[in-house]
Amino acid sequence: MKTATVFLFYATFAAAGTADGKRPITPEDYYALDIASDPQISPDGETVAYVVTSIDRKLNRKRSQIWIVPFDGAGEPWPLTNAESSSSPRWSPDGSSIAFLSARHDPQTGTAQRAQLFTIPLHGGEPRRLTDLKNGVSAFQWSPNGARLVCVSKIGPSDNPAANKDHSDVRDYTNPAYKLDGVGYYDDRRTHLWVVDVKSSAARQITSAENSNDSDPQWAPDGSRIAYSVERTDKSLMRDSEVHTAEPDSGKDTRVAAPEVFVHTLRWSHDGKNLVYIGSSDEVTIPKLFVSNLDAGTFALASETITYPVELEWGAGDRSLVYTAAVEGQHLLFRLDLASRKATGIRVNGSMRTMSIGEGDRAIAYAGTDDLHPGDIFAMDLGQGNARQLTHLSQKLLASLDLQRMERLPFKGDDGQAVEGFFVKPVCWQAGKTYPMMLMIHGGPNGMWGPMWNLEAQSYAARGWAVLLTNPRGSSGYGEAFQRGVDKEWGGKAYRDVIAGVDAALAKYPWVDKEHLGLTGQSFGGFMTDWVVGQTTRFKAAITLSGISDLVSIEGVRDAYYGHSRDFGGDLWENFDLYWKYSPIRNAKNVKTPTLILHGEVDNRVPLEQGEEFFRALSHFGVPTELVIFPREPHSLRTEPKHLVEVLEWQIYWFDRYAVGNVNAVKPNAKVDK
Repeated sequence: MKTATVFLFYATFAAAGTADGKRPITPEDYYALDIASDPQISPDGETVAYVVTSIDRKLNRKRSQIWIVPFDGAGEPWPLTNAESSSSPRWSPDGSSIAFLSARHDPQTGTAQRAQLFTIPLHGGEPRRLTDLKNGVSAFQWSPNGARLVCVSKIGPSDNPAANKDHSDVRDYTNPAYKLDGVGYYDDRRTHLWVVDVKSSAARQITSAENSNDSDPQWAPDGSRIAYSVERTDKSLMRDSEVHTAEPDSGKDTRVAAPEVFVHTLRWSHDGKNLVYIGSSDEVTIPKLFVSNLDAGTFALASETITYPVELEWGAGDRSLVYTAAVEGQHLLFRLDLASRKATGIRVNGSMRTMSIGEGDRAIAYAGTDDLHPGDIFAMDLGQGNARQLTHLSQKLLASLDLQRMERLPFKGDDGQAVEGFFVKPVCWQAGKTYPMMLMIHGGPNGMWGPMWNLEAQSYAARGWAVLLTNPRGSSGYGEAFQRGVDKEWGGKAYRDVIAGVDAALAKYPWVDKEHLGLTGQSFGGFMTDWVVGQTTRFKAAITLSGISDLVSIEGVRDAYYGHSRDFGGDLWENFDLYWKYSPIRNAKNVKTPTLILHGEVDNRVPLEQGEEFFRALSHFGVPTELVIFPREPHSLRTEPKHLVEVLEWQIYWFDRYAVGNVNAVKPNAKVDK
């Protein structure tokens, strides 16, 4: 009787509108949200091209268009491309046209064709298709003189029709890196570079190594070379990489001195003598900024103090680097002076996603987000720091919603370590009332929560629930020592930090009902959710998404095989007891918390069997549990718009049913479509 009464109060209160006529957000509002990304400043600095992504609910897919807006904000944005999928806008060097990728859909079947490279004049005219590569194009860049482009595409022996005649569909593998999440099982194709002539559309392959995937091509300022990163597929997946240059005419290839782990985001200095990039010096250290001197054949850290950069560009005169980095829950902008090796923060609005630096290092355009806005385009004169908002997407919808801000919640771990979380109050909060609280644990472990758009947190708050998001040890944005604080103990300090965060929230917000707590997490957060319910019974409900339950069995079936060696001081055979010690399934007999398991059917990062193992173990011990499998979904679990909404609806149902105590909660798959 008591739990039913508690639920009735929460549900009725959350459903009520606010005094100013706003309403709580619902999962289906996702279908109406437009998000801006990938801004690109024109060569003359006058305009910005960017991508707007929206949802075609009827066809259950995302669609993207390229838009243009004046950099000074004096004019209205206008669409450059139609409703067909268009992305990656890149200005020609003279600013007269834009090249972009487009995956057109077959008019008969509706299926997406492989993305190809197009150009379109800025002032009128139809798009012109430049490439007709069999396996499409995934990335590209203009040459400095605008006469050519370099692009990335796949090719392999099976693309040869003669060799394919009467070919068996049996797959034969000799490389243990035979699959990748979001891609599936590898065939014999590898990504390589092509040079495309703009006038004739002729495409010529310039790289062809059998055991490598080539990516991130960048033209040297004089057009004589193309730098690119190489993933060695004959070595451990996602561990070994190289930096190379190739001459666009002869294809002559030269390896550049660089670290061999996680090298990406290559950028040439203006004088063509150096390459800067994001990389790691070994498998344990986290990403930093490195510079390779091509003449000397050496590389070095740009600065010892910079950790976890996300994007970067050279500043004017090659004297500085402008970059974004993960810092305490946000992606912020900095300038690094290369002479002093000191970084200075540049004030921006919200948290940055992607950026574009104008010619001469005077201006920047960026996609920004905060806890109340999914993503808009901003522009700023770097010398003045006057950021202005150029787009106002979904403005009418967002203005109608009662959205909640995230409050920073600093607290101490049980050993005195400073830790941080973020707290969201429930919609229509009133003093003197009590409310349930849901704990969210991020993935990684080197992810982070922060004051950025979070549909799940907003949807929980809309139900009348408080939300706690913690950044325990292992999180990025708080320094290298903090991030590596989970070495050899995934369920150790991180678990205690999460629990300390819950205690801190209960102490600061005494109106939170400690008898009605829930927790959820995805990927590493799913692992932690599985781990937490095996350690404590203080949570009334748990939801694990794409989570590891058995660190022993997963090592032989995930795409990044034996990829936890850096986390546990060696591979499975070297430290078997440690892998088993921190496997949540080992503690299944202790679990009492009703647990919902959500998993993608084609997840190759944390395969479905991990969810199946935990489901069967909890069932064996009589714990209320359900396994919900999402077809066609990889590790992200949200590639199809309908599935993203359904994932959230399942979470809300489970928390309603078990954390709040609503015995009449209705499963999403039992609802009647309107």
